[in-house]
Amino acid sequence: MKELKKEDIKQGVFDLYDDYAHDRLSRRLFLDRLSTYAVGGLTVSSLLGFISPDYVKKIQIQQDDIRLNSEFINYDSPKGGGSIKGLLSRPAGVKEKLPGIIVVHENRGLNPHIEDVGRRAALAGFIALAPDALTPLGGYPGTDDEGRELQRQRDRNEMLQDFIAAYEHLKNHPECTGKVGVVGFCFGGWISNMMAIEVSDLAAAVPFYGGQPKEAIENINAPLLLHFGALDKRVNAGWPAYEEALKKYGKEYEAHSYENANHGFHNDTTPRYDRAAAELAWNRTIAFFKEKLG
Repeated sequence: MKELKKEDIKQGVFDLYDDYAHDRLSRRLFLDRLSTYAVGGLTVSSLLGFISPDYVKKIQIQQDDIRLNSEFINYDSPKGGGSIKGLLSRPAGVKEKLPGIIVVHENRGLNPHIEDVGRRAALAGFIALAPDALTPLGGYPGTDDEGRELQRQRDRNEMLQDFIAAYEHLKNHPECTGKVGVVGFCFGGWISNMMAIEVSDLAAAVPFYGGQPKEAIENINAPLLLHFGALDKRVNAGWPAYEEALKKYGKEYEAHSYENANHGFHNDTTPRYDRAAAELAWNRTIAFFKEKLG
């Protein structure tokens, strides 16, 4: 059987995976509907294997990269999950204080991809903290399916408090300037939007395809940089109302929609990845943080 390529897969497969990954389809129903695309030599197992994340081959920056000091720490989250584990990364050999970035995972805990993103942020010249909101349940369990199952057991507002506590920890870290922003993906995008509301001195927020808040938008002080995949109808449906409120209250924001990009287009471990869109969005993100965090 020939090696599958992204252009071999119909958009409906990506839409189905999005529904499954966000708990709108059971695994049984997901596989049943996926079977309708198993034609022309394609099988359900080959489709499933193709759209599933590959954390072995796709990591860009390894944990032991000599350009970084990267280690797991624990910090206190009194209003959230108690003691939370996170990956703290910063450039090696840098003695001056650095601005900070909180990196917020998707709806499956701190998997290898988000650890990688945390290291990428550090390599760009920041001190980055990537927490694992699954810590109270034992942490990321090793697979995304199990991670999603665990994350469903936690209250999302308590998890929000875990990331706010991460912000406070990083802001007061002796190697941080005290200027801290947040970037998050999917669930982490929602967290990023909510932290902009809840954290009055947050320096910047960058939600990637994140759900939008509906209340207290007037409380936002942080400048926003928002990224959307043009094919992501589910998340994009809430953007017009959010943008209207941002305009109403005179908030600073910049939004980009990436043509032909799906939800999750920045995640390079799955075929939803769109290299051109992901690289452009990440470059914009780093430039934004450098401008807003100093």
